[in-house]
Amino acid sequence: MTDSTKEFLRVAVCQIDTTVGDLNGNVGRALDALVEAESAGADMAVMPEMTITGYPPEDLLLKPGFVADSRAALEKFAAATDRCVAIVGFADSAGADDFDHRWIPGTDGTVRYSNGVWNALAVCAGGRVVGTYHKRHLPNYDVFDELRHFRPGGGSMSLYSIAGVPVGLTLCEDAWIPDGPVSQLARGGARLVINVNGSPFREGKAEVRENVIRQRVFEAGIPIVYANLVGGQDELVFDGGSFVIDTDGEVVARCRQFDESIDIIDVDLPEPSPTLDSYPVIAVTPRREARPDRVEPPLEPLLGANEERWRALTLATRDYVTKSGFSDVCIGLSGGIDSSLVAAVAVHALGPDHVHGVLMPSRYSSGHSIADAEALATNLHIDIRTVAIESVHSAFAAMLEPALVDGRIEAGDITDQNLQSRIRGVVLMALANEHGWLVLTTGNKSESAVGYATLYGDTAGAYAVIKDVWKLTVYELCRWRNEVSDRELIPESVFTKPPSAELRPDQRDDQSLPSYETLDPILRAYIEGDHTVAEVMAMDLADPDTVSRVCRLVDGAEYKRRQTPLGARLTGKAFGRDRRIPIINDYRG
Repeated sequence: MTDSTKEFLRVAVCQIDTTVGDLNGNVGRALDALVEAESAGADMAVMPEMTITGYPPEDLLLKPGFVADSRAALEKFAAATDRCVAIVGFADSAGADDFDHRWIPGTDGTVRYSNGVWNALAVCAGGRVVGTYHKRHLPNYDVFDELRHFRPGGGSMSLYSIAGVPVGLTLCEDAWIPDGPVSQLARGGARLVINVNGSPFREGKAEVRENVIRQRVFEAGIPIVYANLVGGQDELVFDGGSFVIDTDGEVVARCRQFDESIDIIDVDLPEPSPTLDSYPVIAVTPRREARPDRVEPPLEPLLGANEERWRALTLATRDYVTKSGFSDVCIGLSGGIDSSLVAAVAVHALGPDHVHGVLMPSRYSSGHSIADAEALATNLHIDIRTVAIESVHSAFAAMLEPALVDGRIEAGDITDQNLQSRIRGVVLMALANEHGWLVLTTGNKSESAVGYATLYGDTAGAYAVIKDVWKLTVYELCRWRNEVSDRELIPESVFTKPPSAELRPDQRDDQSLPSYETLDPILRAYIEGDHTVAEVMAMDLADPDTVSRVCRLVDGAEYKRRQTPLGARLTGKAFGRDRRIPIINDYRG
């Protein structure tokens, strides 16, 4: 609760969705947010990490020209500021001569790498950049490679006097360090610390962040404003969920997750305390002559697990499609649970008019699967088209006969199954080319883990929406979505029929794999838990032969996973950025 008698600073937390490399567009979004903050009487508007460049800019930072353009864009932004102070992220360097050049000879010249760039915050007010802060602690774990791209900040710290209040600035990882920059700023006289973030989503991350920042508050004895980025960038999803924790360790404000927003928060300030360290205090704006009437801060509840997953998938899909310059997608609808979930996510992300379902029945397709796919399309209000593949399937088989050892493809064998899947991939890509669509693939994490997918077949596409969603979680998400919708979206028969690729007669997934109730726990232990095969066997999740076979399938499918589209990261061990296992690898454990 706010205390009407306490001194406060009015902060506008600006959760805006930036695009990597769109310098002018990002400046425009930041200026729009600043106008809204000023109209609300904010003392300070806080923008996300790397607002100007978008985050993470990755190897764009190796281009001195890009970094120079980032600085020029920052100056353009700063020139438009007035009394409301803007804290905005950008890429900083001391100029082209400051780059640490490491030269690698090449046939057509040289390649230049740089660690001469800082991950930086600019303090802008009165039409200029008043000061900068350089991130001191660079994460180099999980999805982060910041030591590749940045140099750590150093030197003495500074405080900024905003409306007469000494404020300290930190960037993301700086606030995860016990007795680190946050405590140092408090000892230097800060009465408030701003922590600016580009913290990507993973399941359960929101609570982790709040617990970490609460620890910093207890160490420092001052409130912290935690401002986070929102939006999708390649496989990363940034979930916003910015918050303020007061000196009692209470979350007194929390912004929405997965939504852009400009939230006005009156942050209560502690009484000034004696300083133990002497930091310079840079005057930015004078003390307010009169305090505005208080506003009620947002206090959004944390989302439940399935709603978090759903919102992450829809935001990631929407941003990947639209930021890539597309508006429409197509999906191969099989009548199964995976394609049903992908279609439902796409409709929520883009709207039904922008989602196109394609039925591609073969000689092995069951009548109920076609009916389920058609029912799903009706429920989602998407258009569907049917392209039967039997004629092409037969033609391919006949064409290949002269090149085969026994003169024919055995119906339903692995060659025949993969042939069908690859024909479907060709159909989807042809329609995408013709209509200007993106293809969304429908494989889940369990299938990807064991290689239960066809290269250049069901893996062909632009974005793998549920790439980081386990099969059992697919069912859970679909059930949840039906429950929270005002009508049945995914037909009940999709849940109850045995999972099948329908590439040979009477095929079921459990003929090739253990049941998903057995498979998923083994995979989670081996992949997410980083356990050896022997350690997984000791967990008694299944008999030793089953565990050994599953882990062998995981190791043997690494080459496939390297060639599949990227998809939204939901867990802390997604294929790609998180888990980087050598393809040629003889360790079995």
